[in-house]
Order: sequence, then C-alpha cells, then structure tokens
Amino acid sequence: MTESEIRALVSLLDDDDKQVVAHVEEKILSIGTDVIPFLEEEWERSLNPALQERLEDMIHSMQFQLLKERLKAWYSGPEKDLLTGMWIVATYQYPDLELSKLRQDLEQLYYDTWLEFRNDLYALDQIKVINSVLFNKLKFGANTKNFHSPGNSMINVVLESRKGNPISLCVIYMLVAQKLKMPVYGVNLPNLFILTYKDNQHQFYINAFNRGLIFSRQDITNYIHELRLVPQDSFYEPCDHVEIIRRVLRNLIMSFEKIGEHAKAEEVKLLLIEISDGGDLGV
Repeated sequence: MTESEIRALVSLLDDDDKQVVAHVEEKILSIGTDVIPFLEEEWERSLNPALQERLEDMIHSMQFQLLKERLKAWYSGPEKDLLTGMWIVATYQYPDLELSKLRQDLEQLYYDTWLEFRNDLYALDQIKVINSVLFNKLKFGANTKNFHSPGNSMINVVLESRKGNPISLCVIYMLVAQKLKMPVYGVNLPNLFILTYKDNQHQFYINAFNRGLIFSRQDITNYIHELRLVPQDSFYEPCDHVEIIRRVLRNLIMSFEKIGEHAKAEEVKLLLIEISDGGDLGV
C-alpha cells in the first residue's frame, strides 16, 4: 500500500461504526510493522483518548508479534548469541532499543577492563581485576532495594543504572570476561544464577550478585544440601545461552506477577513457550 492509502486507512479508526473499525484494524494489522510509524503519528495528533488506547493496543500487538518472530529465529539459529537474546527480551519493554547501542556499551566495559587486565596473571587474579573494575570502579551491584523490578531483567536498564539481579549481572560479567578470552560461563543454580571459571586445569565459581565473590565446588554442595535438594550435574557445570534466556524470562514473569502486571506476565509466558522444549515453564 502507498503511504497515502495507509494514512487514509488509519484515519478510519475513528469511525463510529464498530464493524468498520474492526475491519480497518484487521487490515492494518495485516500490513505488518511498517505501519507502526503512521500509527504513532496518528496517536500524537489525536485528542481522543479512546482512539489513542486503540492505537496503543495495535502498536503493542505488532511489536509483540515482531518480538516473538525474532525470539523464534534466534532460538532456531545456529549462533544463539547471548547479547542478541538479551536484546530481544529487552525489546518487550523498550521496542525501539537498538542492538548496536548495547554492543557499544559492552565494548566500553570491555575497554575499561582491558586497560587493567594482564594475560600473564593467574586465573584468580584475572577475576579479581574484573571484580575491581566492574564493582569498584564502575559501581555495578545488586539491586537489593528493588529486587523484583522488571528492569532488573532488561540489560539496557542494568547497563544504565549499574544495578541488577543475579542473572543480569552475571550476563554482563560473562560477556566482558569472554571478550577478554576467559573461560567464564553461566551456571543455573536453584534460586541463584552464578558463574564458573572452567578450563582444563581448574574450576571455581563466581557470585556476581555479591561483588564477584569467589567460591568452590564444595560451597555449592553445601548450598544444595541447605536447600535439601538432590545434587545434579547442572548445578556445577556451564549452561547454554538458551537456558540463560529462559531463566531471564522466568524472572521477568515473576517480576510482573509481583507488581500485579498479570497481563504482561501472561505475554512473557508466551515468549517462554517460543523457546521451550516442552518442559516445565515454572518460574
């Protein structure tokens, strides 16, 4: 459709006939996300609250469909880049967020860390350098005051505020460490997401939510024992990027439910289904 045809169609959303409006909405939605700028312009011009709400619903519907398609393509693709997955999740709340902006922000964190990093250091000392830069110099830390905020699961918000939950802080830490060629990976512990440094010689663990606290395999065993759970290999070994994004989505569901945003929680459950293997979708 031409631009003038689209504008004419959008103008009909203000019609008094509900059947006409329903037909127009269906037609506009069939055009796809290219129509969003026209809907946004109409929203800005309109003085009708009912029409503005209708436009908001249509825009969100199209943006959500685009998000689902992106997430499905990411899940089906061979690479499953972690930052891309985190960006897709963040576009649920920030649909105009650019992946290039996140890459730029992470590049700056990497550069700040690289300036103090040395390849000839022992592994533990290399981790201490990252801890010093991220938690002392750059002031990243746990968002204990507002733990259930949905923003804690949005990587752009965490990069800006420097406050996050265990998994968002771990993701940022891991992306910086891996850019420094360090074997640092995520570990899916119950109730707490952590990191592991694992190479052919040794393995230890890092709690990014506690300023990069370093601990041992025995500490994890003790933790699992306190939770009265049966130890599993997955509690000690690296998880893949799909598991990380699944856990981010589960955290987001829980956050929305905690603050009473139940409709959003239900939508995020639909996103989780897109990358589910048919297992438990519980938070």
